[in-house]
Amino acid sequence: MAEAFPDIEPHAHGLLDVGDGNHIYWETSGNPDGKPVLCVHGGPGSGGKRGSRKAFDPDAYRIILFDQRGCGQSRPHASDPAVSLDHNTTEHLIADMERLREHLGVRRWLLFGGSWGSTLILAYAQRHPERVSEIILVGVTTTSPDEIDWLYRGVGRLLPGPWETFRDALPETDRDGDLVAAYHRLLNSPDAAVRTRAARAWCAWEDAVIAHETLGKPGQYSAKSDDDLMAFTRICAHYFAHHAWLEDGQLLREAHRLAGIPAVLIHGRLDLGSPLATAWELAKAWPDADLQIIDDSGHTGSPAMRDAVLAATARFARTGQSR
Repeated sequence: MAEAFPDIEPHAHGLLDVGDGNHIYWETSGNPDGKPVLCVHGGPGSGGKRGSRKAFDPDAYRIILFDQRGCGQSRPHASDPAVSLDHNTTEHLIADMERLREHLGVRRWLLFGGSWGSTLILAYAQRHPERVSEIILVGVTTTSPDEIDWLYRGVGRLLPGPWETFRDALPETDRDGDLVAAYHRLLNSPDAAVRTRAARAWCAWEDAVIAHETLGKPGQYSAKSDDDLMAFTRICAHYFAHHAWLEDGQLLREAHRLAGIPAVLIHGRLDLGSPLATAWELAKAWPDADLQIIDDSGHTGSPAMRDAVLAATARFARTGQSR
């Protein structure tokens, strides 16, 4: 079993003004002259997990983390209901990544991320393929309408009790319609109690979907602090109600734009929330991508998934730095 690298402290950090009143938090660690890697967090709205640094050899990599708009240490924080999400879209996040790359003086970087992070990485890489050296995706998603419908309705066939609780937290008039859109409305209610109940119901459902993952981190969504839980649910519902402002099937159709970018796609066979089919279809459309299926893993990982991630980062560390 491979060992993750020791946790390290950043040697530089800051808040970058990206416009629209937003400042995104960023930090760098590892070797300042090493190969740049950008860690793109999931959610959307989860904030960057600082532990992702431990997947990269700090002698070989310049490790860059950032918090996407509205979450983590970025400001303003979406837990405040007065903070508008009108300027928080996939297009804005792609532009933020480019502004961060320019701010840090990076020519090309490896992109690493999972879940929603994989959607954002694919959207960015298809827009700016010349800026990407390699890609590592863990828990592949494209945030398509089909994937969103599966996560918030379809998988309820496997978890009928928790799903009915999730559905029944909505007003009766909304229970047969678009559940995500209905939650989006509640999470932006002027009534704080309504927002809080909706946020907790949303996270209880997310936890139910991963509760079977004994090798991962079941219960991780509800364990968030009150502010982080509210920002996470507001931003998730905002993005998913709009299908991430992507055309249906767009990221698979445009996979040809990734030609020549080496990639490793790592996906758990037991992932109920993000079924393997998306990673499978992406690998078929992207000959440069190596799909690795982890039999004992769900969405939140396992030791075997960690080993696959460490092997991928070691493999790309040997391909030279791309500053």
